[in-house]
Amino acid sequence: MFISSRWIYAFILASCTGLLGYAFYSQYVDGLHPCPLCITQRIFYVLTALVALLALIFHPQQLGRYISGGLMAIFCIAGGSFAYRQVWLQGLPADQVPACGPSLEYMFENLPMSEAFTTLLMGDGNCAEVVWTLFGLSMPNWSLIAFVGLGLAAVVSALPWVRR
Repeated sequence: MFISSRWIYAFILASCTGLLGYAFYSQYVDGLHPCPLCITQRIFYVLTALVALLALIFHPQQLGRYISGGLMAIFCIAGGSFAYRQVWLQGLPADQVPACGPSLEYMFENLPMSEAFTTLLMGDGNCAEVVWTLFGLSMPNWSLIAFVGLGLAAVVSALPWVRR
């Protein structure tokens, strides 16, 4: 039994859309404000979804499947590394958690761009706060699991035995 790469692209696109939809729901309906690492992870979900959408639309040949699968895998590795960093921050003892920083709006308006991006990518004390759990796992834990699953799907989409 063979699976089509188009189904995999559709799965990745639908998964990223659902994950982003829930992220915005939790932000605007539940009132959970995203920290800098959460926003960074959202960016990588968007990038992964965009590549999946383009691959779904253009239905690439084998070289294009390697490129699209590779890009999606790279974006999932990057997003997963930020999710892992946030999981690590959440696991730190209270006395080792970095201090909370200013809001993103303040950082991008008042700090040099390089410093604002460094804070965005490294996270701060806000990123260590656990405000939501499901089955004992925080949102970054679930995000890490999602990035691993999406990355595996991206790799599978590029395998030669997968139908075009």
